[in-house]
Amino acid sequence: MKKYVVVLLNLGYWLVFMLLILVIFGLISSVSPTSDESDKPVLRNWLGFMTSTTILPGVICFYLNYFFVFNRYLQKRKIPQFFIAVIVTALICGVVGAFSGAAPWLIGDEYYIANMSIGNLIAIVVFFGFVAMLNGVIGLVMRGFISWYGDIRIKESLAAKNTEMELSLVKSQINPHFLFNTINNIDVLISKDPEKASEYLNRLSDIMRFMLYESKPDRILLSREIAYITKYIDLHRIRSNNTDYVHFEVIGDPSEYMVPPMLFIPFIENAFKHVGDKKKTPAINIKLIIENNSLLFNCCNHYFPDKIQDADTLNGGLGDKLIRRRLELLFPNAHTLQLTTDNEQYCVSLKIIL
Repeated sequence: MKKYVVVLLNLGYWLVFMLLILVIFGLISSVSPTSDESDKPVLRNWLGFMTSTTILPGVICFYLNYFFVFNRYLQKRKIPQFFIAVIVTALICGVVGAFSGAAPWLIGDEYYIANMSIGNLIAIVVFFGFVAMLNGVIGLVMRGFISWYGDIRIKESLAAKNTEMELSLVKSQINPHFLFNTINNIDVLISKDPEKASEYLNRLSDIMRFMLYESKPDRILLSREIAYITKYIDLHRIRSNNTDYVHFEVIGDPSEYMVPPMLFIPFIENAFKHVGDKKKTPAINIKLIIENNSLLFNCCNHYFPDKIQDADTLNGGLGDKLIRRRLELLFPNAHTLQLTTDNEQYCVSLKIIL
């Protein structure tokens, strides 16, 4: 919490407290019999009495608890010592209130400290100590609130930095994985079909340009992400005689939406990695539906049941946990991810609320 806000909170409290003292003084003055001359000196000095017996001990108790008791005992969870410190502080302030109020302000020998009985003196100290302790408790509450608010801001800042670091880590693991597979594909094509390898390299150059310059921001236009996916799919089509084994369809207008870069590539990459019969049309079916401020991404690929063991295997090098973690960081409580296998089809269904 900013320092000027803390100062304003303190000033505001003491302003309210002073107004309360004035109200009490006004009420006492209004109900006192002013016709009795013996009461007038007491009424004239009542405001000074209230000031010396409440404000001075109250300020001392408030800030002793605010700076010392809270930091030394309550914050460190030393509960027994904390209660003892609160009581001792209140008694000290009660003594201050008794000596600063009874002797100089009240008129009459019977009110002087030296002329009081032990019982009356103890009663006055306890009373003033109780009043001071009320201020001390409020000081503890205010200090606790400021500390709690500060802790929340620190935790929010740490959480934001941690999220940013985790997203950077996830992203750094996605890019090398994609490049590793692509370079291997180029290596195979160079000896078999140099022309295709050249075309493959040109498209890879476009993709690398996207990864180096356009994937750095936290969000990019969905239309740019779709253009990247299209080029990625074209790279894989070059390697197959059946160019129709991949079907990619976009329904809706993507121009107004922003998404994290390379959001859908892990699923598409895994579909290509684990596709079964490429002679099927389509062997991979990818659909992106944009409507009502939400995205629905579906990616299904044919697979051979005897060549997979579980869903993690289908998720390849990235792993199911890494993909889910990234989605949790990017879209907390705003996405659903379902992985299903049925009739030799492995399907990913991802819905995101934008």
